[in-house]
Amino acid sequence: MSDNKVKVIFQPSGRRGEVPKGVTLIEASRLLGVDIESLCGEKKVCGKCKVRIEEGYFEKFGIDSKASHVSSWQEEEEKFVNNKERETGYRLGCVTKLEGDVLVFVPEESRAGKQVVSKAARDIHIEHNPAVKIYYVEVNPPTFEEPTGDFERICRELEKEYGLKDLNIDIHALRQLPGTLRDGDWKVTVSVWMDKEVIRVRPGKLENSYGIAIDVGTTTVAGYFTNLSTMEVVDTVTLMNPQCKYGEDVMARITFHMTTPDGLKRMSDDIIEGLNWLIDQAIQGTYPPKKKKKAENGKVVKGEDGEPVMVEAPEEGKTYLRLFREDIEDITLVGNTAMHHILLNINPEYVGLAPFPPVIHHSLDIRARDLGIKANPSAYVFVLPNEAGFVGADNVGVLIAEAPYKSDELQLIIDIGTNGELVLGNKDKLISSSCATGPALEGAQLAFGMRAAPGAIERIKIDPETQEVDYKVIGRDAWRKYSEPKDMKCKGICGSGILDVLAELYRSGVVTKSGAFKKEQKSNRYRRNPDNKQPEFVLAWAEESSIDKDIVITQKDVRQIQLAKGALYCGCKLMMRRMGMEKIDKVKIAGAFGTHVDREKALVMGLFPDCEIEKIVGVGNAAGDGARAALLNREKRVEANWVSRNVEYIELTVEEDFQQQFMEAMQIPHMKDKFPHLEGVVPEEILHQK
Repeated sequence: MSDNKVKVIFQPSGRRGEVPKGVTLIEASRLLGVDIESLCGEKKVCGKCKVRIEEGYFEKFGIDSKASHVSSWQEEEEKFVNNKERETGYRLGCVTKLEGDVLVFVPEESRAGKQVVSKAARDIHIEHNPAVKIYYVEVNPPTFEEPTGDFERICRELEKEYGLKDLNIDIHALRQLPGTLRDGDWKVTVSVWMDKEVIRVRPGKLENSYGIAIDVGTTTVAGYFTNLSTMEVVDTVTLMNPQCKYGEDVMARITFHMTTPDGLKRMSDDIIEGLNWLIDQAIQGTYPPKKKKKAENGKVVKGEDGEPVMVEAPEEGKTYLRLFREDIEDITLVGNTAMHHILLNINPEYVGLAPFPPVIHHSLDIRARDLGIKANPSAYVFVLPNEAGFVGADNVGVLIAEAPYKSDELQLIIDIGTNGELVLGNKDKLISSSCATGPALEGAQLAFGMRAAPGAIERIKIDPETQEVDYKVIGRDAWRKYSEPKDMKCKGICGSGILDVLAELYRSGVVTKSGAFKKEQKSNRYRRNPDNKQPEFVLAWAEESSIDKDIVITQKDVRQIQLAKGALYCGCKLMMRRMGMEKIDKVKIAGAFGTHVDREKALVMGLFPDCEIEKIVGVGNAAGDGARAALLNREKRVEANWVSRNVEYIELTVEEDFQQQFMEAMQIPHMKDKFPHLEGVVPEEILHQK
């Protein structure tokens, strides 16, 4: 082994290999394909990358692992690794550098489990007018008397039958044309983009063509694989944004670009690779599942390479489309401004600097092949336009899906994520803004915060009389009170649970409206942490967890949630003031939170000003719905460009009293504002406390 290389083994995954000496454990984990949580983008502020360096000679692996084989203890680790853990070899992966061979154990709470993504397509009305349409033509073969070119023959028939004029053809489609025409006996189906360019010719008469609408979120990516002819969503496919390893929020990724010579290219390559994986998943779903082939004696048949031979196992009565990458003939794409720039390999640096200008506002039509996206080589990717530096194409997607500019109702649309995006108004006027909610609502920077993966607490109830906790975890249908403690196997709390917990702590009297824990509690769940002496409240006891620890919400956690919710409320209030509004007719909550949010608890915690609970609705992944609308209706593309330039963006932080409004909004539900619609929902003595 080279003097510049060290051997590292990660357990329990068993991944191992040689990595450059001097890299951090997080960097080594990436090189070897090990998923370790790093929600803060290695800024040393989340403590999620805690791992243990094992001591000793491990004969099985031929490795002598020692604590002295990594860099010395760092001051930043004091906040997250207590003395007992330090004595047993725990370190933070983001600061610990490899100087020799080690075996590293990754505890379960530090493993990045597969996230559960809730971004199903909603049943919304979309006028059918796709950018790519298919036309069947029968062409006379050439003769000596009439030897017109193949393409001109097709164009002549398309004009005669369908009125299409002055068509062009992409070079890839042109190369396929002569063979396709003859294979189809001069009868072909032609795919035409925007009534002006032939992008594909297939032999015979075909009824369907396909496209995919993609929402590139900061944390998750969702693709809606759609039949362009019938408008049916064939499949919804999702993945974690592979850029998460560079940081949970957009500023962390912009910083990574600015501090790493090839940072932008690495992040761009990662998301393109992710999109290709997404497309492959959609295509694979059109084939029957596979199973191991077995011989007559029941034994598994193996191939020459020693691996089991896999054969198709179609479900009875089910037909399979059996599609290929080339069958994806159109793509639409949304994402926030930073995701937009990084995907397109455009410098995002100035998006993060005042006055936060994007490189481009307008929409783009780019060949899929030019981006490295593996679909039909002639297909275009339509990238929706950006509104502003922190209000991007994803918000434009929300707007064209919900169309508040066609309504008399005064609507507030909140897209909750790492960056909160707000739209307020109706057909008379629309304004938008963004607020830095931070990643707390998605689990980062909370003691036991995590992504929405199996074992995450997703719903919480606290009894106001006893202050006992009932909860539900992802991956288990039964709530805690109907289960044995050992069956819960919880390991943390995710976004929907985080939205629940502040409302429940307040409503049950565990915390005051200021967010401080009451010193006298009705149960033994309230305590001071023996290590840091800070107040905390136990949500789940160690015997109910899979990590052998009590899962708690700390005073610091409550403050982090208050900061996030305060930012949203403050943004809403300042926008209402700008519009001269006293109340809102309807609140729409978009994003993954829009699928799972408990509207009553959202009002209790004070995510937004008071309104009728019945007027609060979740609209799911409206950004993805907007991308799908643009895929299936080309007029929505025109609409997207119009609305992106006709929404007035306001920068909240320059408002004279921003800090005062923000401070008041941090209280639950608010320091001063009245909430008449919470009468009877929250006990009177709690709702009207001073």
